[in-house]
Amino acid sequence: MQLKFKILFLGIILWGGLAAQQRPYYTQYILNNYLINPAVAGIENYWDMKISHRMQWVGLQDAPVTTYFTLHGPLKKAAYANDNATSFRTPGENPRGANYWRNYTAPDPHHGVGFTMLNDKTGPLNRFAAYGTYAYHLGLSPTTSLSAGVSAGFTNMSLDASKLNFGTTTVDPAVAGSGLINTIKPDISAGLWLYSADYFIGLSAQQIIPQQIAFSDNTVYLERGKLVPHLFLSAGMRFQLSDDVSFLPSTLIRYVSPLPMGFDVNAKFQYQDLIWAGASYRYQDGIAGMVGLNISRTINVGYSYDLQTSQLNTVSKGTHEILIGFLIGNRYGDWCPRNLW
Repeated sequence: MQLKFKILFLGIILWGGLAAQQRPYYTQYILNNYLINPAVAGIENYWDMKISHRMQWVGLQDAPVTTYFTLHGPLKKAAYANDNATSFRTPGENPRGANYWRNYTAPDPHHGVGFTMLNDKTGPLNRFAAYGTYAYHLGLSPTTSLSAGVSAGFTNMSLDASKLNFGTTTVDPAVAGSGLINTIKPDISAGLWLYSADYFIGLSAQQIIPQQIAFSDNTVYLERGKLVPHLFLSAGMRFQLSDDVSFLPSTLIRYVSPLPMGFDVNAKFQYQDLIWAGASYRYQDGIAGMVGLNISRTINVGYSYDLQTSQLNTVSKGTHEILIGFLIGNRYGDWCPRNLW
């Protein structure tokens, strides 16, 4: 990629605004872009399983806690028939050095599928969701691919009315004893993902269908709310600083109407295909440090710690997020992702 285009692309990465959203935040989404964009399903030559647990604003009562499980992979591994095996690690050499990327070729056209299950709890509110995903990957050139994907499933929003606090010492017994109130809604997401050896650009929309939502069980009725679409634009680049070290800047820009736009900016340094460290900045919210280790050709782990820069830092002890990944059916023994770096 020419230097002028890299500079322009880096400028896009550093642009953004302000936002809030109904969907949970993830600091380590850069390790699992499938969470944000269904077009990522099946992007590698193996089945990628991720399990993550996030404890947000530790020290604040009833703060958000998010847990998710994702699994996605290609239906046709032969799409990667031209890949070079990296299972046999030559001492002193980087399996993901300059030679590897010079020989990068786009996969053949293929299908990808995936599954997501997550639970997000904040105080008396709990959101459980499950989705199935289909994606199709098409080569645009010998080194560039475009994929499109769609996810469909349901969201179950539940309210524990017994935990409602109206700021008074007297609580209506009907409310206190009403228990859980559930409402189930269909949910659809869609996205596009353009990727090559040294950059990616993704555009996706979650919660595409705007829907009214209310909690009622003939005893408790709360005012109606609305689920609105969430739009995401993501981009990232890979710079080879040396044969052993890569620099991977990326960004995520989000828009939730009628709020202004918001953004995250990330910087990640990776040593060979073994270990990485990075930092993230979320505008008017906080900063985060991240580390990760590829333990073997089948297991990797990541950890992040967020520190709030808003007034929440007076009551919060930060946010912890841990992620464990499994590379199932890793055909060529890659220790780190080929297309999601």
